Amino acid sequence: MRLSPNAAGALMGLVSFALFAGHDALIKSLAGRYSAIQISFTIACFSFPLLIGMLATDRTVGTLIPVNRYWVILRGITGTFGAVTAFYAFKMLPFAEVYVLLFATPLLVTVLAVPLLGEKVGLRRALAVMTGLIGVLIVLRPGTSGFSLGHIAALAAALCGAMSAIITRRIGRQERAAVFVIYVAMTNFTLMGLALPFVYVPMTGPDLATMALVALLAFTGMQFMIQSYRRAEAGVVAPMQYSQMIWAIFYGAMFFGETPDAITLVGATIVSASGLYIVLREARLKTGAAAGAVVPQSNTSTCSETARNPE
Repeated sequence: MRLSPNAAGALMGLVSFALFAGHDALIKSLAGRYSAIQISFTIACFSFPLLIGMLATDRTVGTLIPVNRYWVILRGITGTFGAVTAFYAFKMLPFAEVYVLLFATPLLVTVLAVPLLGEKVGLRRALAVMTGLIGVLIVLRPGTSGFSLGHIAALAAALCGAMSAIITRRIGRQERAAVFVIYVAMTNFTLMGLALPFVYVPMTGPDLATMALVALLAFTGMQFMIQSYRRAEAGVVAPMQYSQMIWAIFYGAMFFGETPDAITLVGATIVSASGLYIVLREARLKTGAAAGAVVPQSNTSTCSETARNPE
């Protein structure tokens, strides 16, 4: 049985986000022994051979010199800090709780696109954003003893992911995809390398092997994501991101003894529903505009640059 392009793309999207969830579970398993800075730096080191292999097979015409140098550097910085703050959040918070807050990324993209890109947001999308932010507040429970630095880190990761997406929207048509990937890796390696001497602890062989596996999962997940967006419409692939909540609950229960409470599940439902509406609404608007003009498709995802966040 041959799948339609949209069905094949959706399936690849599910595989991609499953790999990213496995990546995050391994990060959480390491976070109790190593700082987020050391984890991020080590994964970047293991990523370089994979990226070199990707570049060797990339037939896209062009160089690795960015057209928009400062925007690309800024995206590298937001990608790096998005990853390290997400890693710290996985260390401090239950798995599912981190994902709920990372799922706020599409909401923040919608908000930031107004002042930074001059986009207009209709009433329905504005209501969806406000509803989603209410869901975030339900999870955060401000004013209670449950609010912590881990929550701030998760929100910072979502904000960095949104900024990365905004920058990609702004300059994505002018830059090679390889430029974005390489500059994030280089920025991560440089910034985390400068901070590494202050947090470094010796690593065991099994933990190094786990770090290498994390890098491989991120790289493979990125490849599946790229292929999914090449085959299917963005509005079909992007909602697959929310399947990560199922993995978060599963991994949390199986390996970390975590069970989300009722308040977290309510907040997760509200945030996910709002984000899903925004993604589908935006996809419909772009499909309509494409009838009269060529409009580039964008894709957003929240995982770590996590990658996972490029448009």
